Amino acid sequence: MDGGYASLLVAAGSAAIALASLLWALRVTDGARGGVDAWKKRARELEDKIVWADAIFGAHPGVVLIWDETTQSEGEWGTPRIYGSPLALASLLRFSDAASAGEPAVRILQGLSVFDATDATGAPTRLGAALSRLRREGMAFSLKISTPDGVYVEIDGRTAGARAVVWILDAAVRGVEQAGSQGRFDNGREVIARDPAAFLEMWNDAPFMAWRVDGALKLTWANPDYLAALEAKSLDQALQRNLQLDQGAADLARKAIENGEAVEETRSAVVGGQLRTLRLRMSPVAGGAAGIAVDVTESEAAREQIAKQQRAHDETLNFLAEGIAVFDAGKRLVFYNRAFETMWDLEPSFLADRPAHAAWLDYLKEKRKLPAHANYAEWRARELALYQEHSDLPEDLWVLPDGRMLRIARQPHPSGGMLLIFSDITNEVALKSQYDALLQTQKAALDKLHEAVVVFGLDGRLKLSNAAFEAMWKLEAPQLSGDVPFDKVVELCQPLFHDKALWAQVRARITDPSPEARTEYRGEMRRSDESVLKFLTRPLPDGATLVAFQDITADRRVEDALRERAEAFEQADKLKGQFVENVSYQLRNPLQAIYGNAELLQAKVFGPLNDRQVEQVGAIIEASSSLSKLIDNILDVAMVEAGNVVLDIAPMDVYSTIADSVQMAASKARDTEVPIRIKCDPKIGDIQADQKRITQVLVNLLSNALRHTERGDTITVSAERVEGVLRLTVQDTGKGMAFDAQARAFDSFASGDRRGAGLGLALVRSFVEMHGGWVALSSEPGRGVTVTCHLPAVAPAAREAA
Repeated sequence: MDGGYASLLVAAGSAAIALASLLWALRVTDGARGGVDAWKKRARELEDKIVWADAIFGAHPGVVLIWDETTQSEGEWGTPRIYGSPLALASLLRFSDAASAGEPAVRILQGLSVFDATDATGAPTRLGAALSRLRREGMAFSLKISTPDGVYVEIDGRTAGARAVVWILDAAVRGVEQAGSQGRFDNGREVIARDPAAFLEMWNDAPFMAWRVDGALKLTWANPDYLAALEAKSLDQALQRNLQLDQGAADLARKAIENGEAVEETRSAVVGGQLRTLRLRMSPVAGGAAGIAVDVTESEAAREQIAKQQRAHDETLNFLAEGIAVFDAGKRLVFYNRAFETMWDLEPSFLADRPAHAAWLDYLKEKRKLPAHANYAEWRARELALYQEHSDLPEDLWVLPDGRMLRIARQPHPSGGMLLIFSDITNEVALKSQYDALLQTQKAALDKLHEAVVVFGLDGRLKLSNAAFEAMWKLEAPQLSGDVPFDKVVELCQPLFHDKALWAQVRARITDPSPEARTEYRGEMRRSDESVLKFLTRPLPDGATLVAFQDITADRRVEDALRERAEAFEQADKLKGQFVENVSYQLRNPLQAIYGNAELLQAKVFGPLNDRQVEQVGAIIEASSSLSKLIDNILDVAMVEAGNVVLDIAPMDVYSTIADSVQMAASKARDTEVPIRIKCDPKIGDIQADQKRITQVLVNLLSNALRHTERGDTITVSAERVEGVLRLTVQDTGKGMAFDAQARAFDSFASGDRRGAGLGLALVRSFVEMHGGWVALSSEPGRGVTVTCHLPAVAPAAREAA
């Protein structure tokens, strides 16, 4: 196809314009009759040219499309005028089955645009894209189209002034040999033709949706996944109903056909009744477009989850006190937390520009916030060179001009670049300094102690010791310098104490962090030098453990002496008891003989007695009675101390018991002419007690009172109930008792006037305490004695039985 056709087109256009001008001239030049013949001649010539041009167009084996305006909106075919023979027009309209327009010219363009095309260099191209560039930019083109049927079509586009002209030539109409075109098409299908069933099976078994549409966006084929997603029963049903994934997929296919290149999009669509996320790709193919859709719902959900975790991670870092900054592989700042911004007092506008690592260092240097360096450029180069390292990145301490001290930790970032962590350790260093000073003060104070003290950390290493520890275990100061392990300390101490089991128990209290082990532990060590140490382990609040040693050798010697003395006293007391018991039994038999013979004499069995004899026999009987009573008391005391006395608990009438006790002591009271009065309600009731022992208590108290009273004195026995307790009181108006004697009044064999053995009050206290009560004594010299027995209404033995 050459420029001759363009000359014909220009000539035809010129003839038409001239004819119109002639007619207009004839109409406006009625007065110029002289020029009519000339104009008529000119009009006939122009009509001949038009006829000639039409004949030429009719003979042309293709069609010519002309656009009066070259401007075009994207995606529009415009309204071109069409020229050409009816045969060429009919031949090209057979490609417009997929077209949707009504105009023949537009239908031809739409039909041909769905086929693959190649430009003059053999590169693939698309008719729609080439036509758009022609009308928008005036860019000429020449391309060839091979249809699936083997038809060969040539298309050329040029501009003629302000017009765009396209020639479309059907090679079949022109009779051009099509064997070459058919051969190229066959070559394109050769791979598929070798095994078409395998090729189709591959697409049917693909784990994603695949389909094909023609130029009119009508479905022509789909695989089973596509049919299942659109709930189609068969491919025929899907083709008949033209089932599209959705309108967005159809628009994407149209865009691919028009642009002549593949397009991709990730979007949501309803698949099988569920909303899924799909990644669609539409590619222009011969006769339309082919699409695939991959379900990426899970991967997108995972991507979103990772994004959420990343946001949560970043938000967590914002709450850290350490400043954190991340520089990417290009050494630009891609992340920082609030602590980083605050720590360096950086302006938001500076951070928003994502500064490079070098720019950030320069910014800090300008603001005088970096440590001083003799050669800043060299130091900066070393900092940036760390990006080339992949392990063992160094940690640094920066002392800033404002006095702060920062610890900088670096590590490679998983996505490339470097992660920087800035920790403000100013307070930490200050606290450590204060701690060291306090530790020295404590050590100086501990050195003044006589007790040996050591402190071990939770790691089992020695943290602190005093001079007393070194002296006690005969160690030198250099041996304990540094963090000496506990086992090493034990090794140094083993010459004096080698019990490994006990050392292991001490070690467990130091190194075991469990609550059971973190308890106070006490013990003793008897060392090889015969010294005895008492030790104590105590956990400290900071996790350390204090171990203190005290030399108690002298104390143990004193304790041993006291223990031996106590054992001697105990043995002596035991011998005393045995002696008392033996003596009491040995005295009873001769005493009974004396008492019995005296009674016979008093009864005048052997004859009458004179007055002096009667008096002497009475004295013998009285002395024998007192001695018998003393022996009974001694035996009772011995039984009480041996724990052999068992109370006979039963209901006891309080008033009757008091009356009987007073009656037993009445004879003695008559002899001394000391009256005994009872001050008690006869209806006071009963208590649970051993009546025999309570009577013995009252008789002993009355006997004691009679010994300390004279003519004119009185003795009063009273009883009252107070909140479940019976108070028995024996009160006399005798000479009283000295204060120093009151403390020993209830002790065995303690008698203030040497008129008794001192057992009566001792038995009183023992019997009352056996009833679960207690005894109280009050007296002043010259004002008598008051003894009160507090007895519970129910004795303990009775409560246990109940």
